[in-house]
Amino acid sequence: MDFHVKDLSLADKGRLRIEWAARDMPVLARIREEFEREKPLSGIRIGACLHVTTETANLMTVLKAGGAEVALCASNPLSTQDDVAAALVKDWEIPVFAVRGEDRDTYYAHIKAVLDTKPHITMDDGADLISTLHAERPEQAAEILGGTEETTTGVIRLRAMARDGALKYPVIAVNDALTKHLFDNRYGTGQSTIDGILRATNRLLAGSVFVVAGYGWCGRGLAMRARGMGARVIVTEVDPLKALEAVMDGFEVMPMEEAAEKGDFFCTVTGDIAVIRKDHFLRMKDGAIVANSGHFNVELDLEGLKEIAKEIRRIRDQVEEYTLVNGRRIYVLAEGRLVNLAAAEGHPSAVMDMSFANQALCCAYLVKQARELKPEVYTVPPEIDRRVAEMKLASMGIRIDRLTPEQEKYLSSWEMGT
Repeated sequence: MDFHVKDLSLADKGRLRIEWAARDMPVLARIREEFEREKPLSGIRIGACLHVTTETANLMTVLKAGGAEVALCASNPLSTQDDVAAALVKDWEIPVFAVRGEDRDTYYAHIKAVLDTKPHITMDDGADLISTLHAERPEQAAEILGGTEETTTGVIRLRAMARDGALKYPVIAVNDALTKHLFDNRYGTGQSTIDGILRATNRLLAGSVFVVAGYGWCGRGLAMRARGMGARVIVTEVDPLKALEAVMDGFEVMPMEEAAEKGDFFCTVTGDIAVIRKDHFLRMKDGAIVANSGHFNVELDLEGLKEIAKEIRRIRDQVEEYTLVNGRRIYVLAEGRLVNLAAAEGHPSAVMDMSFANQALCCAYLVKQARELKPEVYTVPPEIDRRVAEMKLASMGIRIDRLTPEQEKYLSSWEMGT
């Protein structure tokens, strides 16, 4: 079996951490039992480009239990947990190509190693796997049933491909499932991003000014959690509806050029490029802390920052100090990469339970339905979304009401008035 991980001797530690995460993933455990019985993925090869974490490991083992051959690479150079990668190789015989801190060339070599397994289904977190296939190996698309995409950033890229007629096979936007983005993006990103910033800096948030760039579901969660820690939160936005929502939620809203002068902490969660630019850095206070929790480090104009820096040094693990030409110091966390994964452990297992349940069930759905689908981006089938929610509630011991026949009739008719 071909693989590339840091050190197989880390496997024992990784196996225990995978077990710890599994304790808080009851929905995925229930799907595992079903997959072991029914083998819905028998004979299917799945190529995954995801963050190599304990939660992802549990998804990979569930897919294998369903009969799939799985190969995994990292979707971010700094998000890999090396002990987890080792355990997947040693204990589950799953080919993993991921080393924390890998350079750009190694990162793409690992993506190509996964593509070498000739997958029938691609599974992305940011669309690097599918975009590499389309750009460099378009002939492989004919072998592929379909794909799944985990993130807002990836869905944006894939919808652009579909609009341009470039997408060669159907992809399910797992990110857009209600049981994914309402919980993973909001509660997962909110908690894990704060966790990453605090681990990296050990700074007090209470009484500080915390600038959140972007008020999508990730931004909503981050703003909520920053306020919960006692910070005064400013939101920057380009969408008037989201900006208005942020105002109604009680946050200050202003352009980044104004927020730059006020913030103590800055975090981007937009999925776009150059959200914090050279002119913004020059306006910041001495000691401003800048992080990104969007998918790629392009949200921060790091090249522009280097141009206006007269000195750069690593002052702390995951903290780089840029001394600017104006004498002020800016602190960038985790090289501008996903701070919640680079400086912490990513989303809590309980919330990833729903996200990865969607991934597993969508893979089984693609095996059955892909031949009927066009090369477009699809939402998660409502029946899958609803089933994941029902299983999660059941695992929490929570029961809800059901419509009576009379109520169902009322909702489906127009004859009955007030």
